[in-house]
Amino acid sequence: MTEQYVLALQEIDETQVAVVGGKGAQLGGLSRIDGIRVPGGFCVTTDAFRRVMAEVPSIDELLDRLSRSDPDDRGTIRTLSARIRRAVEETAVPDDLAAAITGALAELGEGAACAVRSSATAEDLPTASFAGQQDTYLNVVGSETILRHVSRCWASLFTERAVIYRQRNGVDHRTVHMAVVVQRMVLPDASGILFTADPVTGNRRVATVDAGFGLGEALVSGLVNPDVYKVRDDEIVARTIAAEQRAVHPLPAGGTREVTVDSQRQERPALTDAQVVRLVRLGRRIEAHFGSPQDIEWCLADDGFQIVQSRPITTLFPVPESNDQENHVYVSVGHGQMMTDPMKPLGHSMWRLTAMVPMHEAGGRLFVDVTRRLAAPTSRAGLLDLLGKGDPLIRDALETVLDRDGFVPSLPDTGPGGPPAGGPPAPLETDPAVVTRLIERSETSVAALERDIRTKTGPALFDFLMEAFEEHKRVLSDPLSIQAIMAGMEATWWLNDKLLEWLGEKNAADTLTLSAPGNVTSEMGLALLDVADVIRPHPELVTFLQGVEDDGFLDELAKLPGGTEARDAIQAYLDRYGMRCVGEIDITRPRWSERPTTLVPVILDNVRNFEPGAAESRFEQGRRKAQEKEQDVLSRLRALPDGDLKADEAKRMIDRVRTFIGYREYPKYGIISRYFVYKRALLAEAERLVRAGVLPEAEDVFYLTFQEFHDAVRSNRVDERLVRQRKEAFRSYHALTPPRVLTSEGDALTGAYRRDDVPAGALVGVPVSAGTVEGRARVVLDMADADLEAGDILVTAFTDPSWSPLFVGIAGLVTEVGGLMTHGAVIAREYGLPAVVGVEQATRLIRDGQRIRVHGTDGYVEILP
Repeated sequence: MTEQYVLALQEIDETQVAVVGGKGAQLGGLSRIDGIRVPGGFCVTTDAFRRVMAEVPSIDELLDRLSRSDPDDRGTIRTLSARIRRAVEETAVPDDLAAAITGALAELGEGAACAVRSSATAEDLPTASFAGQQDTYLNVVGSETILRHVSRCWASLFTERAVIYRQRNGVDHRTVHMAVVVQRMVLPDASGILFTADPVTGNRRVATVDAGFGLGEALVSGLVNPDVYKVRDDEIVARTIAAEQRAVHPLPAGGTREVTVDSQRQERPALTDAQVVRLVRLGRRIEAHFGSPQDIEWCLADDGFQIVQSRPITTLFPVPESNDQENHVYVSVGHGQMMTDPMKPLGHSMWRLTAMVPMHEAGGRLFVDVTRRLAAPTSRAGLLDLLGKGDPLIRDALETVLDRDGFVPSLPDTGPGGPPAGGPPAPLETDPAVVTRLIERSETSVAALERDIRTKTGPALFDFLMEAFEEHKRVLSDPLSIQAIMAGMEATWWLNDKLLEWLGEKNAADTLTLSAPGNVTSEMGLALLDVADVIRPHPELVTFLQGVEDDGFLDELAKLPGGTEARDAIQAYLDRYGMRCVGEIDITRPRWSERPTTLVPVILDNVRNFEPGAAESRFEQGRRKAQEKEQDVLSRLRALPDGDLKADEAKRMIDRVRTFIGYREYPKYGIISRYFVYKRALLAEAERLVRAGVLPEAEDVFYLTFQEFHDAVRSNRVDERLVRQRKEAFRSYHALTPPRVLTSEGDALTGAYRRDDVPAGALVGVPVSAGTVEGRARVVLDMADADLEAGDILVTAFTDPSWSPLFVGIAGLVTEVGGLMTHGAVIAREYGLPAVVGVEQATRLIRDGQRIRVHGTDGYVEILP
């Protein structure tokens, strides 16, 4: 194929990123939009870049060294990237390439001033803007000077910041190429940036315009504050006019300079209101063409707007798709499930198929539409109360939306006037046999699933699973199970409210729930202490485990003295709990049974930090503390007016908490047990597709929805391009922070605590487990990286049940996500750990190793000097 070194902008569209880079492709696409003016110009293609790079001395060796360097080793990267830039700039442009560029320049006009702009192939992409990573040169005059600046643009692919950005985003330096855009220079009266969605709130209906006099470099460099306009539905809804004392203007012979703005113009806006509205309309046209909100650079010359760049705004959280034009309010599922990471398509599609309410996907996360429940007074009050108990920030975010006039419609309360047919369910007795019966029902159902799924393959497996999902939901919605869960939670709330009112004691229920019986999640943490007891007497086993990297280590373990017992203990643990893992609501996440090395660091911590028999002694210690607390509370109550009555009521509620609060954790265990059965059957099906040559690897099915997987099994075909796109999208979703509440207009709301009862500088959260503790913060983002000492305080983003084995070895807990009844809070109370959850950005604001004080009773964290 003949190499093309130069293409006119009119010959380019947005599909040609590999040829002209992200900026060039976007400009080519822009030039094709009716009514959009783009300054004339051309692109020096990536073929030209590759041609020049092939002639750069020692480039392969330098790139190899750069790829091997650590992104945090700034000194090495600075030295290597400077050497590469110098070598590229000093490499002569081949004659035929130089001739192609000067020929294209002649068409722009003799002596035309140009903007020479870098356009990398990993830039202005839908999933990563790479903005500001390469260089732009304005008002360049003369062919020799322009050629020199083209070389500088090629070299700018290796600026220190561009190299580090690529390494941190997992982009191979050799896969990125540099094109260069050369355009006729616009000499503007004003210029600036237009965001077609509000970059701060995310609202897609509000456009933001930044405007200043002269060239946009004054705004970009921070030389001046811009005029800022917010525009909604062709109306300016907010404006801030800045006094601009400086501007950047082009020089006749090339280059730019700062000038002082005439004093009479300083207070004048750079644009008229009519021009602002006209600009936003152009922006909407560009947004419609590219199909997503855009960050647009514009110039105004002779009352006409010219667009010099448009790229996607990659920082906005996506909005769930809806089939109507109505307003919608969505609440994050991940904040309730303690898993705010993105889920792969098979994961979120299966959670939707097995969930009790309809869910919507956006940015790899799931959301529930609560608009109708917010619209009617009674359901609104109930929803706010329920969500507020779980996470006060969600409640605050919803109240912020409700404060907006008319966004949520007002509907009358609907529903039957009288009690439901058959009357309300009978009150649940405080009887441990209720819990035993529920667990037996669940275990029987899971055993039947395991038995029946064994013979199912091909399309028949998917038909069987659709029926299994109905049984899954039936078990989940068992009225008795829901009553048992609510009984424990309501008794906890009652005790906290009444004992605060009667005795002035905050969160008294926290101590009363210590070592509550029947909690499968807290038992899971204690059971790993028993595993450590089997390993501790054998130093060879400890040494072996310290070097373990392969998930097949159990067979090797058995060859060492004491190893058979150790292997059997770990295997028994995996048989009981091996279906669990971090982020377990996503079926695609590797389970402990699939990756047992995940547990090794926790086992070793337990060996190091605990004495033999710690599980039993800790449980017994907690049970005794709870018993002593009960006697203390009841005796103090009896001393009050109507004391016997109050004590009797409190005793009933304490018994109720201890009977039912442990069951709160069981339904999730049942769900995840079923998920592991589904997963093994689906992976066996994926392996068949691999053997048939339909898929390169079995885990590629994780990037298909359940229905797409079913279709692939029926047709023996998979769209490999779709899988690649999904992998790229999934990677990009990790950079997005999911909001607690999201509106159909794109507003991403996290809520606020609005408290004034905490010390200055403290980090505010939700108090979920009483007590105060001071210690070393260990910021752990991956359970496999935990390295904990006794007395450490765990700081992490979220804790689903799989984190509970770490809880036995820590002194306190701080998380970014959570509420009073989420799993981490329940287990923290049972283990007696002071805990504060829902602390926004805790893993960023608290540094690993800092000393902190956790106020679990009052809900805040102090960072100590």
